[in-house]
Amino acid sequence: MTTKTLMRGNHPTRRDPAIHRFAIGQTVRLKRGSGMWPYRITATLPPRENSPQYRIRNEEECHERMTTEDDIELLSASPLGDDASLLERTFGNG
Repeated sequence: MTTKTLMRGNHPTRRDPAIHRFAIGQTVRLKRGSGMWPYRITATLPPRENSPQYRIRNEEECHERMTTEDDIELLSASPLGDDASLLERTFGNG
């Protein structure tokens, strides 16, 4: 990640481009603690200590969590896509 320094008046302003690796709607898991439960990203937030933040939610919980990018990882997607997975879960493999 590159850092740009901009001049505004006589004071330099530091600008870090916050690049989020994950998009809203993707399914991730926490690396620690509740790592086996899937969470869906519901919002991207400004960085904290140079790590982009996200708002995430598990369908079983009544609240959302905030986490940094360092603490989550993408769950592998189904090779058949989300629609096929839903069909398989609903009607089986037959």
